[in-house]
Amino acid sequence: MTKETLLKLTYGMYIVASRKGDRFNGLIINTATQVTARPPTVAVCISRDCLTHGYIEESGVLSISMLKKDTPLRFIGNWGWKSGRDVDKFKDARFKIGQTGAPIVLDNAFAYLELKVTDRLTMGTHTIFVGEVVAGETFEDAEPLTYSYYRDIKGGRSSKYAPTYDGWGERSGEGKDAERLA
Repeated sequence: MTKETLLKLTYGMYIVASRKGDRFNGLIINTATQVTARPPTVAVCISRDCLTHGYIEESGVLSISMLKKDTPLRFIGNWGWKSGRDVDKFKDARFKIGQTGAPIVLDNAFAYLELKVTDRLTMGTHTIFVGEVVAGETFEDAEPLTYSYYRDIKGGRSSKYAPTYDGWGERSGEGKDAERLA
């Protein structure tokens, strides 16, 4: 098995956001998938080291903002390479509060889903949160940002907290900046 074979799996790029009391946080992920149609459920994979993980654990709710193909790397960097422990990612963000109380990031998004967590599975360094879809909306017909486009065309890299991490961040110096990710 080679790294290249795993990278043939298709992934999107999303912002997952949640709340803890009156505080919001979110992060970039590339692992979200529909699990069932009835009821509609979606699974996301979040590193247990990330601040957003604790917010989802406590509140039991999350949103998934689906990013457009033309999302700037700088925007992705704010949500993917900075930690909510150090910066308020929502400070300059355009967002709304959803039906569950989860914040929904609108900047560079073309659609969103809102989930109420119904199950979780711990897998090594990550938790797979499964949630029933309680709301969703498409704002515009846009091409989604895929992980392969982000990686191969935009030159983006994975942090050590991503399930798809392969060490690129450490070689480029980015791993050092992601020590306290999201």
